[in-house]
Amino acid sequence: MAQLSNRLQRLAPSATLAMSQKSSEMKAQGIDVINMSVGEPDFNTPDHIKQAAKLAIDENYSRYSPVPGYPDLRQAIARKLERENHLSYTPAEILVSNGAKQSVCNTVMALVNPSEEVIIPAPYWVSYPQMVKLAGGEPVIVEATFEQNFKMTPEQLEVAITPKTRMIILCSPSNPTGSVYNKEELRALANVILKHEDLFVLADEIYEHINYVGHHESIAQFPGMKERAIIVNGVSKAYAMTGWRIGYIAAPEWIVKGCNKLQGQYTSGPCSVSQKAAEFAYTQSQECVEEMRKAFERRRNLIVELAKQIPGLEVNVPEGAFYLFPKCSSFYGSTTPKGNAVANSTDLAMYLLEEAHVATVGGDAFGDPDCFRMSYATSDDNIREAMRRIGVALEKLKK
Repeated sequence: MAQLSNRLQRLAPSATLAMSQKSSEMKAQGIDVINMSVGEPDFNTPDHIKQAAKLAIDENYSRYSPVPGYPDLRQAIARKLERENHLSYTPAEILVSNGAKQSVCNTVMALVNPSEEVIIPAPYWVSYPQMVKLAGGEPVIVEATFEQNFKMTPEQLEVAITPKTRMIILCSPSNPTGSVYNKEELRALANVILKHEDLFVLADEIYEHINYVGHHESIAQFPGMKERAIIVNGVSKAYAMTGWRIGYIAAPEWIVKGCNKLQGQYTSGPCSVSQKAAEFAYTQSQECVEEMRKAFERRRNLIVELAKQIPGLEVNVPEGAFYLFPKCSSFYGSTTPKGNAVANSTDLAMYLLEEAHVATVGGDAFGDPDCFRMSYATSDDNIREAMRRIGVALEKLKK
């Protein structure tokens, strides 16, 4: 019988996309589902950025762009990194891709050989381990628990490094937890990395501007780390441009050249019109970014307050991004009103979808079976109603 490749059989489907699809199917049946499963701002792309895209169409930006992206966009990104992060990159050290997701995958595919190890702190974004597997590498999961605010310590990192370790993937602000590494925490991790030759860090900074504790800190800022760091970022979260599909890496030129070679063979350059819109986003007023950040902070405060009122949930306070990742293991071993067992967070998420009509994602998919993820990138009214429904549904569970 014909079979898919072994490569594909190693991969798990995306749990976040699967839950989002299931909630969409229920909505299509007329069920009032509040979708808190998907990591997407609910704001529209700001008007001035849309106008730049319309102008690009009128000016016939309709042909293939250079594989690494238009020079003007790469220059705009270099200026952004200098202005906001005090990091000096040339356009030759920047590669623009079809979303930050491709940027992460390009980097892993370009640097990781079969059987080499990639350290990933858990909880992690669902795609990191799958991308490592796609490259033939071995994900090494380091458990960063609720009690340590979901952040890996330098001691944990040191213990996890072996002669086979090639890369560490670090996401700050974090999806799914909202945790943010401060400057001293990053410095301590950098000191460990620098002790090991040919060890790289992929710094996923896509939630950089959705930060509630001050200025974003990048691990690339420390002496010696720029040569070891691959910064991944893009326009999707900060500018509400998820569907425009523009991400980038900033990295040593030899790594950028490698990713460029790879990208040139399987997608070429990203959408021309999207690139012109992204260039405008980076070069014009940043007021829209701050307005959205303030809205997310208000929603963070609201969902934390409401979640803390639900008996059985343990809640930390996210410092960035737009996710809450409460601990829900006190409900394991209970049964639903229909007599189904709730053995884990995936069972709990499915129960909340079917009973409360709220779509969340079980923590199993993120490497932490004790928690589940809710996105609060939705209206205040939706947050209030979703938390009310979740509270009612959880009260119905029987031990």
